[in-house]
Amino acid sequence: MRGTSVPAAPPRLGGLDRFNRASAGSAEAALLGCCASYRWAARIAAHRPYPDVDALLAAADEASYDLSPDDLDEALADESSPGLHDSAPQAAHTALAAAHAAYESSFGHAFVICLDAFSPAEHLDQVLSGIRLRMNNEPDEEQSIAADELRRLARARLARLVANHPESDAPSPAHRVL
Repeated sequence: MRGTSVPAAPPRLGGLDRFNRASAGSAEAALLGCCASYRWAARIAAHRPYPDVDALLAAADEASYDLSPDDLDEALADESSPGLHDSAPQAAHTALAAAHAAYESSFGHAFVICLDAFSPAEHLDQVLSGIRLRMNNEPDEEQSIAADELRRLARARLARLVANHPESDAPSPAHRVL
C-alpha cells in the first residue's frame, strides 16, 4: 500500500517576487508608500517584472530623475519632516519645530533628508545643520536638492519594501523619527 503524502507547502515568495507578481494596483499602492508621485509609481509598476533588486532600484532612480516639477510637488506634499523621539529633551523638540517651520515657510514643503548614512545619534545634528545650510538656497537650487533627497528616500524605502521578508507587505517609514 502506498503512503499518502502531504503536499509540500508552497514556497513563500520573497519581497521582489511578491512585488513582481502583485496586481498593478497593489504594486502602485505599495510604491506610493515609497514616493507619493503617481507617475513615478505607475512607471515602476508598469515595467515589472524586474530580474533583481538592482534593476528595480535603477528603474526607480531613472523614474525619480524624470519627475516633473508638478510630480515633485505631489511627492513632497505627502512627506513629513523628520521628528524627534518622544524621549528627546523639550528644548530639542522646540529647536527642531522652529527650524522645520522656517524651512516650510520658505520653500512650501516639508524638509526631506535621507539619513541612512548616519547613526541615530547623528540624526538631529544632521537635520538641524541640513536645514541651516539649505535655508540659504535659492528656490530652484533647493528644489533640485529636495528632489535628490526624495530620490534617496524612495530608493531606501523601496529596498526595504522588496527585502526578502515575505511577512512584510508595506514599506517601513524611512527615518521619520529621530
